[in-house]
Amino acid sequence: MSRARRSVTHPPKPCCMISEVLEEAGIDRDRLRQVRRQVLEGIVLLCQWQLQRMEEPTKKRSPRKPRRVTVE
Repeated sequence: MSRARRSVTHPPKPCCMISEVLEEAGIDRDRLRQVRRQVLEGIVLLCQWQLQRMEEPTKKRSPRKPRRVTVE
């Protein structure tokens, strides 16, 4: 595409497009911020849980034996 043509027609900015879509969906900035915070808190909680599982002392377990299943 030529420079002249690009300078004449400016595509909408992605941030403006997202704002328009959210506005049409009825989601305002405060609600979006609340949902984003909840998602991030959930991710942090999941990571903390995983770290706790990794730090737990591993007990010496006997290796698991396979279960025998009968198929009819």
